[in-house]
Amino acid sequence: MNLSTRRRRESQIPLLIWIGAVLALIMLLLPVVIVVLAGLNAGDFLSFPPQGFSLRWVWAFLSSSTYFGAYLFSLGLAAMTMVISTTIGTMAALYLTRSQSRWTAPLRSFFMAPIVLPGLVLGLALYVFYVTTNFGLARSLPGMLIGHVLVTCPFVIGTVTAALVGFDRSLEEAARSLGAGPWTAFRKITLRLIAPGVTAGAIFAFIISFGQFEIALFLSTPNIQPLPMAMYISLRYAFEPIAAAAGIFAIALVVVSMVITAGLIDFRRLGAPTKK
Repeated sequence: MNLSTRRRRESQIPLLIWIGAVLALIMLLLPVVIVVLAGLNAGDFLSFPPQGFSLRWVWAFLSSSTYFGAYLFSLGLAAMTMVISTTIGTMAALYLTRSQSRWTAPLRSFFMAPIVLPGLVLGLALYVFYVTTNFGLARSLPGMLIGHVLVTCPFVIGTVTAALVGFDRSLEEAARSLGAGPWTAFRKITLRLIAPGVTAGAIFAFIISFGQFEIALFLSTPNIQPLPMAMYISLRYAFEPIAAAAGIFAIALVVVSMVITAGLIDFRRLGAPTKK
């Protein structure tokens, strides 16, 4: 192979990568586009391509106590999950990063297990546990909240751990030597430096909790019904575009969260070593 042929093939590699990236992006965005267009359908049934465009089903979603109530319930549940998961996940990440105990590796695997386990298995396990222990958590808001925290905590642990990898602990020691207490040193030094990881974990926890379906499948009731469960029930008994209209608002929430994340966080610095 001569030099000119080799250079020609090397110049084609970025183009192939670019084409592959565009195709992957199209495959990821195509379902989103289909949902949005189906939600703007003017017809009486969920279909694609749409039978004309109308805001009919968008207004139906906003005026529906079932759907809009489920949307607000999912927002509240995701907000509570975000606060609890961020708190627990940050503390767990601090311990796992700084501890020299022989139990650190098993504990890390334990905390990350919900990511590996299928969601249906985890939801069924929680339901069976709640029913058999008679704690009153089956088909209840606290029980569902616990399930969401279990699912979202690993993501917070992962992002905060990445931010702590290159953290310079001498900064904390300097603050302590100047008279700052443990909590003051953590709040003014550590927390500020790992804030991008904490913020990213919190937003991930919110998004994942909002779209969580498997836990709701086993633990929801007619009075405790997140939006994914309401959409699932609607598509089982009535093939109306209102479910797709609800999907538009769910997609909008995710897009807004991603924009906020991109505006607040420099992912290139996330997990980068702290300058000494």
